[in-house]
Amino acid sequence: MTARTVYIVDDNPEFLESTRFWLSGFGFDVKGWSDPREAVQALAQRDRDAPACLMLDIRMPQMSGLDLHDALLARDAALPIIYMSGHADVPLAVQAMQKGAVTLLEKPFDDDALERALNSAFARPAPAAASQAAHLPAAAPAAPAITDEAAHTRYVEREAKLTPREREVLGYVIQGIYNKNIADRIGLSIKTVELYRARGMAKLQAKSVAQLTRMMVSHQA
Repeated sequence: MTARTVYIVDDNPEFLESTRFWLSGFGFDVKGWSDPREAVQALAQRDRDAPACLMLDIRMPQMSGLDLHDALLARDAALPIIYMSGHADVPLAVQAMQKGAVTLLEKPFDDDALERALNSAFARPAPAAASQAAHLPAAAPAAPAITDEAAHTRYVEREAKLTPREREVLGYVIQGIYNKNIADRIGLSIKTVELYRARGMAKLQAKSVAQLTRMMVSHQA
């Protein structure tokens, strides 16, 4: 069986080494870089047929994860990406999901969350290279996996339980707007906004703002 490779790009050497050690223990071939520019050059030359995914820090001083993602796309070197962040930066999370990220994990992430993310990444086909896609006839969209359909159905059922006000508040939350500013915009007290926010997240079973963002962006029409 061909070894599965996990590439990691993170400017924190300690995190990079500990994650590399943990994943190697589970049989993954792990390669990592703390310099995103070196990573772009190496990933552009990788074997495109080998199963692989990329764990990518969304915030780095030399180059952001989103910019690195764009650099790979420009080189026809895209692959399934798991974004990582130590901060609940909602606007960046939305951008990551819109770029087609597998998910965004908040650091420190637990073993189960990482395992689920990796399983999802390796279950995905590698993104088509832009140069190849330009010469291919349009194909019918693939049917979603049963698990994706089930997850979407559950989300729709939960979302239907939201009141109009809860839906409005959560819409502001995933834009990264603070409770105080939400309260000013819709003419409510901060406490009332907090109540709508808490109730809405409970109904959707979202345990964090990052998870809420993934849900609402992934399942939007």
